[in-house]
Amino acid sequence: MSQYTGLAGMGADAPLCDLRSDTVTRPDAGMLQAMAAAELGDDVFGEDPSVNRLEAVLAERLGKDAGLFLPTGTMSNFTAMLAHCQRGEEVICGRGYHVYAYEAVGASVLGGIALCPVAVRGDGALDPAEIRSAVREDDPHLPISRLLSLENTHNGLAVPLADMAAAAGAGRAAGLSVHLDGARFFNAITALGCSETDLAGLADTVSVCLSKGLGTPAGSVLAGPSDLIAKARRWRKMLGGGMRQAGVLAAAGLYALEHNVARLAEDHARAAEMAGVLRSLGAGEVVQATNMVFFTPADGRNDGLRAHLAADGVVIGGGSSGAIRIVLHRDVDDAALARAVQGLKSFYG
Repeated sequence: MSQYTGLAGMGADAPLCDLRSDTVTRPDAGMLQAMAAAELGDDVFGEDPSVNRLEAVLAERLGKDAGLFLPTGTMSNFTAMLAHCQRGEEVICGRGYHVYAYEAVGASVLGGIALCPVAVRGDGALDPAEIRSAVREDDPHLPISRLLSLENTHNGLAVPLADMAAAAGAGRAAGLSVHLDGARFFNAITALGCSETDLAGLADTVSVCLSKGLGTPAGSVLAGPSDLIAKARRWRKMLGGGMRQAGVLAAAGLYALEHNVARLAEDHARAAEMAGVLRSLGAGEVVQATNMVFFTPADGRNDGLRAHLAADGVVIGGGSSGAIRIVLHRDVDDAALARAVQGLKSFYG
């Protein structure tokens, strides 16, 4: 079942504690002030100083030549694949990775790029042997293997640098370029305790989402070599992703990079607390990593639990059966967490 099942329908009524995703965050007063004060220009002309600053800042932090601001993480990954690959070439990726499972296979439908999924290990990594076996022979009957697309975090799991390096090394040895879907890049480095360049340096291009853990309203940045970013910029325009006075959003990204990265550890700690409460209740299987908790109720009362919590202003996602993904984020403070915990205890008490 999709992890996005059950996310629709809240409308304008903001719950007191929304645990469906870290995409539901809203700008705080400081971010709104930064957006209102942003220097603006026409970004399609390359004249928006706030966008230019965001692209340069994030490229430098990741140790890359250049950056490109895009409206969404899906478009960021898509433009990266288009920049790396010709039509008819192939991307090797994880079967459960976002680019294959949750982006409507746009690379294939719209870009003419084949996607070759391989098994994802329990720790979120790709096995180097799986990568090597997926690389195509030089045969006109087969697509050309061109790119390896990795992901960190994966379902909240921060994949260790050694595993990332082993996968990237297997891809490079086979002549592949490497892309990293780092939608929650900063959650990964927070959990791993590594530097930004430690992780970003393993890939040629890196996509970083600003509207998840970092709390902006929209936007992602693709960072990489200047030539690939130039190609991606052309693709962004073709896909309709060229925005005009986008500095309003870029200013939110700059604010988030300055103020919201260090606090991600708070989300991880609250997720661990939530997992501990669920385990103490003995109500089902619990898996936690970084800011995510996956809870599978043993009694199958997913809908009953959802209704019980909603009555107290606590919203969770998930379908009528299977695992419920609970995501902690900057808009869930200690008081909101306590409200959710009380709701869980009263349901299972």
